[in-house]
Amino acid sequence: MPTVPADVTATASPAPDALPALIAREIRAAGGWLPFERFMHLALYAPGLGYYARAARQFGQLPRSGSDFVTAPELSPLFARALAVQLADSLAATGTDEVWEFGAGSGALAAGLIEALDALGQPLARYTIVDVSGALRARQRQRLAAHGARVAWADALPPVLRGVVVGNEVLDAMPVTLLARRGGRWFERGVRIGESIEALAQDGQAPAAIKTEAIGLTWEDRPTALRPPLEPAGTHDLVTEIHPQAQAFVATVAEALRRGGAGAAWFIDYGFPEAEYYHPQRSEGTLVCHRAHRVDDQPLADVGDKDISAHVNFTGVALAAQDAGLEVLGYTSQGRFLLNCGLAEALAAADLPTRANAMKLLDEHEMGELFKVIGLATPGHPPARGFAQGDRTHRL
Repeated sequence: MPTVPADVTATASPAPDALPALIAREIRAAGGWLPFERFMHLALYAPGLGYYARAARQFGQLPRSGSDFVTAPELSPLFARALAVQLADSLAATGTDEVWEFGAGSGALAAGLIEALDALGQPLARYTIVDVSGALRARQRQRLAAHGARVAWADALPPVLRGVVVGNEVLDAMPVTLLARRGGRWFERGVRIGESIEALAQDGQAPAAIKTEAIGLTWEDRPTALRPPLEPAGTHDLVTEIHPQAQAFVATVAEALRRGGAGAAWFIDYGFPEAEYYHPQRSEGTLVCHRAHRVDDQPLADVGDKDISAHVNFTGVALAAQDAGLEVLGYTSQGRFLLNCGLAEALAAADLPTRANAMKLLDEHEMGELFKVIGLATPGHPPARGFAQGDRTHRL
C-alpha cells in the first residue's frame, strides 16, 4: 500500500510556516537530502498540514469557488451515470453488492453511482469510502447523508474483498520517485534546503520562525541504480517518474480481490501506456501542480497550498494487477469508454447546460483523450461493455 497515513485530520488554518518547517526538519534528519517521493508525501498528506489534510476546497468548477481543479464527477452527473452502467455489469457478473471507492473527493461520484445503480436495478448493500482527508470525509458525510447506513468509511482496504473497486483520479496523487538522466548517467532527484535557510538556522532561528518564502527548497540529484521500466532511447538529458507506490497500491487491491474470489477494479486517470510515457520526446516528465484552476511545474513553491500529481503509467498498473492474479478487462480513453456505456443516449435527453459540460468528458482536447480507463477483474468476468469499441489493451 502507499505510505499515506490513515489518520490524516484537517486543520482549518495551520500556521503558514508549519509545513515548510516540518519538511526542513525531515531533510536535516535525513542528512540534508530528502527523496522527492517523501517530499511529495509530506506536501500532500502530512497530518493537519498537507494539501489534502487541510480544510481547503480542492474540488469545484470555477476558481471563484475557491477550488483548484475540477474532476469528471463534479463536471457532470452523466459521468457517474455512464460509469454505473459498467459497474452494474461487474456487480452482476461477480455476484457482489458492494462498491469501494478510494479518494472520493467531495462525494459527488459516490452519490451519483448509488443513485444510478438503484435506477439500474442493481442496488448496493454497502458503499465504502477510503479517504485520507478528514476534511473531505466531513464533506462526503454531508453530501451522502441521505443514503444512511449504506455508506461507510474505512481507513484501509481489508485483506479480503468481494466487490467492485473504483478510483477516479486517485493514482495520479500517489507520490512518485523522480529520476533524472544527465550526461548518460542516472540520478534520483530529491530536495535539500537552500543556503538562505541554512544561514538563518545557523544564526539560531528556529525553523518554525522562518517565513515560508525563505525556506528556499531546491533540487539535488544523487546517483542511483534505479531506472525507468523502459529506458528512453537516446542519450539526451531528461527527467521522468517511476511509480512504486501506485503499483504497490494496485497490487494490494488485486490481492484482496483475488482472496475474495470475485470482484473487479476500475481506475480512471490521466496517463499513458509505458511506451508513450517514456517516449524520448517526453523529456520533462509529467509532474504538474494545480492551484486555482491554473497549472504550474514548480512543486517546491507554495508547498501545501496546491496539488501535486504525475501521470499514470498504465502498463505498470496492468502488470501489477496481473502479477497479483487479476485479468485486464480492457484499456481505453475516457471518451470512448463513456460512449460505450451509453453517454451519447444520455446526452440526447439532457438539457443544453448539462450537455455542454458532459461534452468536455468526451472532447479529445479536454478530458476525453487525456484520461484513460482500465478495468481489472478476477478470472471469469465477461467482456466489459466499456471496451466494446476502441479497446487499446494491445498498447499496454
